[in-house]
Amino acid sequence: MTLLRSSDLPALTDLSDQDLRVRAAEAASTYDVETLVQVTQAYMTAGSRKGARTSPKTLAAYSLAVRDFVPWAREHGVQLLRPGRRDGGRYVAQLQTRPSQGRGRTGPLRASTVALYVAGARALYRALHWAGATEAQPFEDAHAPPDPTPGIVRNPPYTGEIDAALEQCEPRLAALLLLCAHAGLRVSEALGVKVGDLQGTQVTVHGKGGKIRRVPLGRRVRAALGGLSPVHPDGSLFGWTYHQAKYRMVRAFRAAGHGHAWRGFHAARKHSGTRLYRATKDFTRVSVFLGHSSVDTTRRYVALEENDVQDEVEHF
Repeated sequence: MTLLRSSDLPALTDLSDQDLRVRAAEAASTYDVETLVQVTQAYMTAGSRKGARTSPKTLAAYSLAVRDFVPWAREHGVQLLRPGRRDGGRYVAQLQTRPSQGRGRTGPLRASTVALYVAGARALYRALHWAGATEAQPFEDAHAPPDPTPGIVRNPPYTGEIDAALEQCEPRLAALLLLCAHAGLRVSEALGVKVGDLQGTQVTVHGKGGKIRRVPLGRRVRAALGGLSPVHPDGSLFGWTYHQAKYRMVRAFRAAGHGHAWRGFHAARKHSGTRLYRATKDFTRVSVFLGHSSVDTTRRYVALEENDVQDEVEHF
């Protein structure tokens, strides 16, 4: 999936207000998907709240959503610059009944996928407004219903799979898994770790939105990292892209007999959050450890034991 080229962003943001409006209006009138993707990405990186700190992952996801919505609008007679007040809701309803096309998946699209597509379409209209092409906001009152199944149930933390997979990992891959499963790092944060980030028993983590935090490392993680040499002159310990790391980790899980249990790197991060909560019984400390800005987010990362308060209520 194509992201905005570095040469495209100045070309759009350096246009005069009139030229930008004309460019965006023409693209919307002709359902020019790729130009509308560029306008959306230019808005996200130059006009949104996060601006240049918008992550490549978000840009890619929203680009996918624009590439889905624009053809749908054309097919269903939606004028992008003058949409009907119910067109946003029509698109949401269509997404909710659309069959999933993911590998091995059946049934309708996941609620999280629907929400992502709606967020991307909403971003497109914010971008068109930013460009001065339209005041229409057809998704202002169109909302994707949340999935009633808690995320911790849909994608629970790994348990015994971690140690089993570690036995099948070569040293660098094992260090990556430990950074996620024991140090609680996002995989993007783990892949970005450099030798200079390691100081004693802690690692400096460059997280989402440019936030920096210091994370304690257990002795097992320290030992795994200590055995690695940098793969680049800048001191990077990992030279893989996300997809290269995922490919290697999936193979390790399969070799360990847990290929069916692979749920992504995030389940490893939830593993660390759950273990730390069970040791501390303190969501605030877990939140700081994981780098969450809200304890409410942390609650979605912790698998609570069933009947966790049985002893406390026994003598009520």
